[in-house]
Amino acid sequence: MHLSKKSEYALRATINLGIAAEVGRGTVSGAELAEANRLPLKFVERILQELREAGVVETHRGKFGGYSLAKPADEIGIGQIIRLIDGRLAPICCASENAYQPCTCPDEDHCGLRMVMIDVRNAIANILDRYTVAQVVEVTLRKMRRDGIVPPFATAESMATAGTAPKRKADPADGFLAGLSQLATFTQDPNESDHL
Repeated sequence: MHLSKKSEYALRATINLGIAAEVGRGTVSGAELAEANRLPLKFVERILQELREAGVVETHRGKFGGYSLAKPADEIGIGQIIRLIDGRLAPICCASENAYQPCTCPDEDHCGLRMVMIDVRNAIANILDRYTVAQVVEVTLRKMRRDGIVPPFATAESMATAGTAPKRKADPADGFLAGLSQLATFTQDPNESDHL
């Protein structure tokens, strides 16, 4: 699978809108999203338009207008956004469930390459469909607070609760799954551990 830049930016925008909602910002302007992601405003606005048409984000007019998530972040899947923008998760079109197209293989049903690519598609889908924007936002904010980083779009109230730890460099081993497992450990009921 190759994640297009457009999908990457759509995911960043959606996650940033989730972060904004978590830190008390009702809406975020397209210009703020573009600046936070270091992207051209016109490109961000085109992506936001697609997300709006798909019911992922909504627009608000007026002085404090901008963009916000159209539904709760726990109802927006990461795989859903990628499929919306790129059309498929499968590395080749004949292995796709959502955007299938026949390939040039003379015997598609017995093609070894297709069988392997179906397994690849299933593995990718299992990971991307498992996580929601809410989970990514939770892990991101927890790591930012741990490292003393003020989240994007933070309000004065949320900045007051930001940590004061020294900034750390990104650790490649400190990925999302590690953060999510820390979240699961952190939120586990102490009484549940007795039953394991």
